[in-house]
Amino acid sequence: MSWSATDIPDQTGRIAVVTGANGGIGLETARELARHGALVVMAVRNMDKADAARLDLLEELPGARLELRSLDLASLQSVHSFAAAVTADHPALDLLINNAGVMGTPHLYTEDGFELQFGTNHLGHFALTAGLLPALLRKQNSRVVSVTSTGRLVKVGVDPGDINLEAGYAAWRAYGRSKMANMNFALELNRRLEAAGSTAASLVVHPGYTNSDLQARSARTHPGWSQRFFARTVKWVGMSPADGALPSLRAATDPEACGGEFYTPRWVNAGPPVRRPITGWINRTAEMVELWRISEVVTETEFDVAAMVEAAS
Repeated sequence: MSWSATDIPDQTGRIAVVTGANGGIGLETARELARHGALVVMAVRNMDKADAARLDLLEELPGARLELRSLDLASLQSVHSFAAAVTADHPALDLLINNAGVMGTPHLYTEDGFELQFGTNHLGHFALTAGLLPALLRKQNSRVVSVTSTGRLVKVGVDPGDINLEAGYAAWRAYGRSKMANMNFALELNRRLEAAGSTAASLVVHPGYTNSDLQARSARTHPGWSQRFFARTVKWVGMSPADGALPSLRAATDPEACGGEFYTPRWVNAGPPVRRPITGWINRTAEMVELWRISEVVTETEFDVAAMVEAAS
């Protein structure tokens, strides 16, 4: 049986943080969580765009509980400030959806000097999860959902000697590296949660080929032929953002979903969300552990899951 948004159980009383909630898949994720009763913290970089999105949601869902909060994943200072403010107001959280990202950009850098795609898509979410995990651990069965893509199939690892890909930068190689990092981070986080005996779970999703603004922004910032190709074809064959949000929503809310699972569209890039096995070169513990170590070092973030679980018990 196909899973759809109508299968989302009641979320009343739950608090969810969704990054990139002002458009595309993030907006649709926020919409359905709010529709089903959750208080949704919309973590966004562009506050003007986000305010318009919030008004759009409230027009459809007058009773929706929504909070707009500024978050720039390309700035560790912004990440730390956001996490501190959210946990001060919400000491216990139920869901974190690590959704926001950039794609196919020129060789640009974050505020802290990291290659933009790796710094935003992975390192920003790594530091954010570290900052919010203590609040997530105060709730039973909380979940962290990270969004990867088919870009992970590029199979680019992280070289600690060349974090910024100074030797031979290519936009899609860098994007693939960041998406593989999202996958490895999600799986390693779940492994550490399980080892510590926590009820919290980390899951990973691939949203499929979705007609959101991601491809259009990529074409605007990096006018290469491949960026233009994806921006055009996604309009013809891409899923709607509402359909693209379904893997995230299932991973976040399906009572049968478990930590360490991977949800994707049934037909790779289209279709209803289904659970996929994680095998082969994707499931390499040594690479996950090394990514975690590198991420702690470069972001200067101590992310001791076991200690956080113990402190919350």
